[in-house]
This record gives sequence, structure tokens and C-alpha cells, in this order.
Amino acid sequence: MTIGNMFKGIRPFVKPYKWLVVGTLVMTFVGSLMAQVNAVVLDWTVDKINSLIPLGEGQWGEAIRILTLISGILLGKELVAAVITFAQRYYGERMRILVSRDMAQAVIERMLTFRVAFFAADDNEPGKLQTRIDRGVESLSNTVKNFFIDILPMFTSAILALILMYAANVYVGIVATCIVPIYFWITFRQAKKLKGWRRGMRTYREAKSHGIMNIIESITVIKSFNRERIEGDKQLALQNALTENQMTTRRLSFLYDGLKSFVEQIGTVLIIILTAYLVLSGYPGMTIGKIMYHIMLFNNVSAPIRQLHRIYDDMNDALIYAEGYFDILNNDVDVERGGSYRPEKVVGEFDIEHVDFTYPNGTKALHDINMHIAPGKRTAFVGLSGAGKSTIVNLLDKFYEPDCGSIKLDGVDLREWDTQYLREHIGLVLQKNHIFDGSIEENILYGNPHATHDDVVEAAKKAYLYDQVVALPKGFDTKATNLSGGQQQRVAIARMFIKNPPIIFLDEPTASLDAIATEQIKNSIDAIKMNRTVIIISHNISQIIDSEMTYALRNGRVEQSGDTEEVYRRGGIYKEIIDASARSLNIGKIADLLDDGKINDSIVINEREDA
Repeated sequence: MTIGNMFKGIRPFVKPYKWLVVGTLVMTFVGSLMAQVNAVVLDWTVDKINSLIPLGEGQWGEAIRILTLISGILLGKELVAAVITFAQRYYGERMRILVSRDMAQAVIERMLTFRVAFFAADDNEPGKLQTRIDRGVESLSNTVKNFFIDILPMFTSAILALILMYAANVYVGIVATCIVPIYFWITFRQAKKLKGWRRGMRTYREAKSHGIMNIIESITVIKSFNRERIEGDKQLALQNALTENQMTTRRLSFLYDGLKSFVEQIGTVLIIILTAYLVLSGYPGMTIGKIMYHIMLFNNVSAPIRQLHRIYDDMNDALIYAEGYFDILNNDVDVERGGSYRPEKVVGEFDIEHVDFTYPNGTKALHDINMHIAPGKRTAFVGLSGAGKSTIVNLLDKFYEPDCGSIKLDGVDLREWDTQYLREHIGLVLQKNHIFDGSIEENILYGNPHATHDDVVEAAKKAYLYDQVVALPKGFDTKATNLSGGQQQRVAIARMFIKNPPIIFLDEPTASLDAIATEQIKNSIDAIKMNRTVIIISHNISQIIDSEMTYALRNGRVEQSGDTEEVYRRGGIYKEIIDASARSLNIGKIADLLDDGKINDSIVINEREDA
């Protein structure tokens, strides 16, 4: 990232506020003219007073007139300068705030277009992305403000001061000009020396932010295992590394700042010596007033130089964080791309042929997967954890794209489908569903923003959530994040009901529910399964036993496929899972109780009560 590229990237965000820019530029020019008034007035005043020395009886009136005049000029100038400074800073700050808003919104909207693979990359954890965006927006918007409030006014003033110095005496102007490139060269060397350390600081800050977020999200686990000290030590190591980086950066900065200050003072001394020599030599136009005149003008020239290290520090911080920000904003590789295919009706027939898939972190999850998922049927994916079941669902929902092979829906490759249209026709319920910050009704409506309150109520009833919601003091206006884990799962299922899609993916939909809730949800899911393409992943026998097609996976490969009974009779991983589930449920004792009639009687009584 170069300064030119950075300003080129900022330009589209500043362009909508061109009138603010024009107003700021006008204020900058007028303010720069005001900055030269003191030097001009002092030059004229010194020469005038010098011509009156020693004062005679008739010259006191003239002296008082001169003092009154310069007092009026200087006070008027300060009044105008105060108004100009206020307007300039207000316009600059307003521009910074507006640009900051637009930049933050732009990068958020850009990220929403990315594939899920982008967020799964090792360098894109939530805490790191948040720091990258926040610091990028902050540093870039501050660059806009610094340019219009600090850099532009100071350098305009410096150029005007140099012009006046050359107009008064070309030799003094040359001396003043020669100091500037030396100072710039030192500042450039400083920036080059510190560049690596600044980039390291960005990395440490991202890691620190991610670590803090990880502690907050994992606080229950940390405390349950008494691992506070371990987590504290991890953060201490990051803090120490960040501190060492900061100390090295500051040490080098102070060293270069001292050198630049020394160069500036040499310039001031040279201006004084040269001007005094020209005055004493009787050089045309060089009077005593010109000594103070050139010193004050050189002060205007060196003012931006004195601030240059701070501005350059901010600019280099902006360059470092601009890299991360514009890497996201200009990222075309990870943009989710889809075709334009939007059929009138989605049947729900999937064909997966010779598909391999590798996650962004390098983990190979699928090997030569071949499947046919019939429309309007129930298909179960069965396998141990890590077998690749959820990965296949992610591919079918276009969260990722396969390394090779093809996935077709209704005979058309998924790459040709309009991605948003495809997902509008798919309902997805996960083992752990995200609940947004909002009311229960708002979370259910996420499945269909155009649904009515009556639709929300009906969806809640189907998810067996309605009775629990109406018992709450605020009902459907209750904050959804205050619900229990099982209730939040029902909200997610209600969200799917209100969407009412022709294709449903269920990935452990009842994992966090109790036995009675599981039975209730199963009844609801059984109802919505009718005439839809359903893919279900579950370790619960009752959820998969009635599937019409079963695929058993092991280590990312399809080991068995067929109807439920056929696959079970063959043996293998499916039989192992079913047998293990039966043993874990103590099916033998349950069967004995059923044979004794105890459970049967209980079921009959409950059914009569329900009736």
C-alpha cells in the first residue's frame, strides 16, 4: 500500500461531499493568508518605530497611531482567524464522520457478499476481522481529517511563507528551502525503519482482540475447569509482545524526532545569521524589520515540518491498516458468485458426482462423493463425527464450492443457479442456530420478513413454542437471547416453518432439546416433511429410522447407501451406529417395560388425556 493508492481508495468516499471539500479548501487558503499577517505587520512596525527613534515631542502622536493601527489589525486578524479555524475544523470533522460512516458500511456490505470460505480462513477469525475493520476505518477517516485540518493548511501556509521570503530576498529563500528536503529525508528514513514494526503491531493488536473475544465466549468453560490463570498467561504473553513492539517503535521515533529538531534549529540559526549579515552589509531592501520578518516566515515554513513526524506517523499507521481494510473492500476472489438460473418451480432433486472438497485450512473433508437425492423423499446422512455429513449440506447450500466434480439440482449445475434464489427455497436448521439480537417475533420473521403476526403465531405453535412464549411477561416481544438453549432451537425451527421451503436440511435439529420436546418437534418436522426434499443428519435413531434413503459415511467417503433396512442388514458403520444407539438407550429394559404393559398403559392414559 502506497500513499497514492491509499488516497485513490479514499477518493470515492470523499467525492459525494465535494462541496464540503470546496468549503474547506477556501477556508484553508484564507487561513493560510491570515498566518502571514503577523510577519508582515511586525516587519512594517519595526521599521516604522525604528525610524522614530529617538522620539521627539511631535512624534508621540505618530507612535500612538502606529500602535493603535497594528493592535486593530492584529486583533481583527485573530477574530477572522478564529472564525476561519472554526469553519475549517467543523467542515473537516464533519467530513471525517461522514466518510467514516460510509467506509464502515461499504466494508460490511462487501463482506456480506463473500463466500463462507472467507470467514473460515485462519487469518479471518471474528476478533481479527473486527480489529482490521475498526482500525482501518478509524485510521483512514483520520487521514481525511488530517489532510484538510492539518496537512493542507500547514503546507499551504508554508508555501506562501516561502514565496514571501523569496520576494524579500532570494538568498534567504534558498537557505530556507534547503532545510526542507533534509527534514523530509530524515522523516522518510524514519518511516522506512518503522514500517515492519508497525505491521507487527497490527498483527499483535488483532491477536489481542481475538483473544479477548475468545475469553468472553468461553468464560463458562474456562471457569468450570479453573483455567483462569492459563488464559491470563496467554494474554500476558501477547501483551508483553505488543509492549516490546511499542517500546521499540517509540524509541526509534524519539531518536529520529530529536535529529529532526536539531536540523530545524540549524535552519533558524542560519536564517538569523544570513539576514543579520545582509542588514549590516546594507543590502538593498534589507532592514532591521526583515530580521523578525524572515524568522517568523521561517517559523511558518518549519511549523508543518515540526508536525511532520506526527502526521507521518499517522499516515504510516493509516497505510498499515489501509492494507487490511482495502484487502477486504477490494477482494474479488471471495465474492460469492452465482448464475442467473431461476426456474418457476424447484423440484428438489440433487445429483452429486465425483465431488472432492478441501476446507480453506487444508483439511480434506470429502473424497469422490456420489449421491442421488430423490425429490420429495427423506434422505439421511449417517456417520461418526467428522465423516463429512455437514460438509455435504454446506456444499448443497452453496456455502462452499467443491474442488472437483459436480453438484446438480433439478438437472442444472449449482454454479448456474442464482444463489439467493436457491437459498430462498432451502430451509436450514442446525445443531446450534444463531439467535439475533432482537425479539422472538423478529427472530422468527427472519425466515420470512413479509409474514404477518398470525403467521408467526402459527409457526410458533408448529414448533411447540407458542405456549412458552405467551407465558412470558412480554410475549413475542421478549428478547430472544434471553431464552434457554432449547427454546432458542425452537425459534430456529419456527423460522424454518414460516419460510416454508420445498427443500429442508436438518443438521441435528433436536440436539439441545429434552425427550418430550424432541418428540414434539419430531411430530412437527414429520408434518412439514410431506412432499418435500428432506436431508437429515442426526444421531437420534428416531430422526433417521424412517428415512427412505440412507447414506452412511466414513472419513469423507460414502461407505454404504440404500434404504434403511437394507443398509442395516449389510452391516458396517450404519449398523454399528444403530446398535450403539440402541445400547446407549438401554433398549432391552425399555422393551421389557413395554412387554410388561407399564409403558403401554402410561402411553394410553396420556393419549386419552391429550384427546
